[in-house]
Amino acid sequence: MRLKATTTAVLFFLLTFVVHGQTDILRKKIRSLVEARQANVGVAIVGPFGHDTLTLHGQQHYPMQSTYKFPLALAVFHQIDHGQLRLDQKVHLTKADMLPTYSPLREQYPEGDVDVTVQELLKYTVTYSDNNACDILFRLIGGTVVADRYIHTLGIADIAIVATEEEMSRAWDVQYTNWTTPVAMARLLTECYEGKHLAAGSRAVLWKMMLETVPGANRLKGQLPAGTAVGHRTGTSNTNEQGVTAAVNDVGVVVLPDGRTYTIAVFVSDSHEKPAVNEKIIADISKATWDHFLSSSKRK
Repeated sequence: MRLKATTTAVLFFLLTFVVHGQTDILRKKIRSLVEARQANVGVAIVGPFGHDTLTLHGQQHYPMQSTYKFPLALAVFHQIDHGQLRLDQKVHLTKADMLPTYSPLREQYPEGDVDVTVQELLKYTVTYSDNNACDILFRLIGGTVVADRYIHTLGIADIAIVATEEEMSRAWDVQYTNWTTPVAMARLLTECYEGKHLAAGSRAVLWKMMLETVPGANRLKGQLPAGTAVGHRTGTSNTNEQGVTAAVNDVGVVVLPDGRTYTIAVFVSDSHEKPAVNEKIIADISKATWDHFLSSSKRK
């Protein structure tokens, strides 16, 4: 009996040693991909079943830009789950809602004066990263303070939702008031995908919207096999006169060929690199992570 217990302990120790060794290899690979880049890169990865977790600058604050549309969507679905809103509820849009910003909604209804459903607003916000739809949803739920407070009630402290898209557009520094740590965003994504926080129906609708995300095709998905399921949300800032891009981000859940999933959040901040290079940083990290978990599944 004691021999069996000892053998089990040894096997557990060896397995732990191997897993940590493999994680260290991935961490070193990621460091090598970013060390020569003129950018502040933050990464958090949560492997299948919570294993093989690693971070790079995981506790630093990064401007979210439109990745914050994911926690906003959680706050909207929370109100839907509690009967405060309905997916089929109509919202009347006016011309004043159609601000001159990135907005497929505005392109569809340039004069406003139309009723759309909450589900349509969520689709525009999550799938198309529509700035006007985002701010309409903020107003609908009671403002950024409501979304911020809700996320904190989930036990996620290191996310701050302060400014709307319209407010961010007014001054460069405002975008930094909407921040997250890579660890906090990865945790929120993982918990949501694993069934926490939302009702199953709401979670399914949100996951479908994230799978269909249009922006960021060259980021997390850029180097993965065609057809790989990636439920994700991107975020992108402008580049200022000094050539600094505040944020090029992509965060999401990736499905491996065997059905296992992992969460990955990559934030590229205060970058002096060209836009294509910023996206390649994310794509390179994503591919290295994919290769790591794919090879680990083949070893089992």
